[in-house]
Amino acid sequence: MPLRVISSDPEEVLLTSKRCTGALWELAEKFPEEIIGWCEKDLEENLALEKWQDLFHHHLIMASFAVTTNFLPEAIGYVDPMPFINVNRNVSYGTWLMSSDVGGMKGKTLLKFRPFLEKESSFGYLLNSVAKIGQQNGLFCYSEPRLVKDAKNNSPEATAGKNELFRFVYQHYTSARASVLPLCLGIYEKLAPLVPYTSSFFNAKYFQKSVDLSPELAVSKKIQESPETIDVIIPTMGRASYLYDVLRDFSVQTHLPEKIIIVEQNPDPDSASELDFLQDKKWPFEIVHHFIHRTGACNARNRALEEVKSNWIFFADDDIRFKKNLIENIFAEIKRLNLCAVNMNCKQPGETTVFGKIKQWGSFGSGTGVVKSTYAKKSKFSTVFEHGNGEDADFGKQLRDLGCDIIYHPDLEIKHLKAPSGGFRQRPALGWEREKPLPKPSPTVMIYAFRNYTLQQLRGYKVSLFIKFYPRQGIKNPVSYFSSMKKRWKKSTAWAEKLLRERED
Repeated sequence: MPLRVISSDPEEVLLTSKRCTGALWELAEKFPEEIIGWCEKDLEENLALEKWQDLFHHHLIMASFAVTTNFLPEAIGYVDPMPFINVNRNVSYGTWLMSSDVGGMKGKTLLKFRPFLEKESSFGYLLNSVAKIGQQNGLFCYSEPRLVKDAKNNSPEATAGKNELFRFVYQHYTSARASVLPLCLGIYEKLAPLVPYTSSFFNAKYFQKSVDLSPELAVSKKIQESPETIDVIIPTMGRASYLYDVLRDFSVQTHLPEKIIIVEQNPDPDSASELDFLQDKKWPFEIVHHFIHRTGACNARNRALEEVKSNWIFFADDDIRFKKNLIENIFAEIKRLNLCAVNMNCKQPGETTVFGKIKQWGSFGSGTGVVKSTYAKKSKFSTVFEHGNGEDADFGKQLRDLGCDIIYHPDLEIKHLKAPSGGFRQRPALGWEREKPLPKPSPTVMIYAFRNYTLQQLRGYKVSLFIKFYPRQGIKNPVSYFSSMKKRWKKSTAWAEKLLRERED
């Protein structure tokens, strides 16, 4: 129950509600323009209240910190493979996982969730529901150690029981995802939670629930201190005409880049550059051109990163097109939202926008991203992923672990032409592709999972993969299929370990 209220209001704030959930709604109603915070009684002296106005610098921020307790257990990883689950507690980390230990959000923003969450009696459940639903609708949610003076790096204890866990998963995930949870608990924890699983079906679904969080509420009070200088990185191979068009688009920008770093690749040691126009034409920015005979996007981008001098980096593909005010608009949104990384809305010709709201992004696109250099230059594209998949997501996780949140913005559009030939991903035949049966998943995808998943996420991914792949292959006997997939998983693991030994940076 709520014990007392600390308020900037000179008059004493009296609450009628005897529950923390009711007190939260009551305070939001009385003080819609204020930060509505919560704190366990024994943590009151640990509050760093002098920092809160700076941390909640616009109205669409929700933040908490698990000093000693989390609500949801690590088992949530069985159903959620996103990087929001594997939280780095030492930095401001984008996550919808909320703790009732300490946290806060703006009153008027909290009230947006009242119509369908008002009757929720569990405080921890309410906070996590607001964050989980809110994140998909434009709420910026964080684990924020700066909320307190002493953020101990311990392992918080989960408070939710099995009934609350199953209810939360059923309400906030697809039914297919929800079905993975009892399987994983049975396989890995030897539990048979039939009652919590079946009883969860009698609750309302919140998955893809729409909440009107006006983007106008997100106007940051913080001032970007670094100058708006930007360098562009472009790996390319065999796409001279496409690259020329990209450079033309950059050359007419209302906010010009300082430098464009091009890493041209051709595996033939006797070949010559195809990019004569880099010298033959006058460009309104500096061009740094590297012509190398080693192929691979990871090596190319890492080499280009060494040349970056500006405060921001535009990671671009060599077959994109965009309007002349793109960079100007990018910086306007970086300033408005106080961002350190933004992914643009990349569409192929004829495609429509899939995600229409600004939101914390669970991935990272290295062909459509702008990142603050201080974060990007502390990260690298690991060559263990070279010629495979996973380097983008891995780079994104590195950024997150440094405290750099990644935001997707639907109004910052790029057209991706998907050139039919050439490209920096041309690759040699890979050793595991000669295996019979083929490793499953791809060894580079397995490496990403090894590096960035919690144990529960890795196990949940394995179970989900086995289920999803069954209708797509020819073995219809479930016993034979399971035996085959175990062998393929084992092969993928062996290849991943081999690649890590041979290619680890």
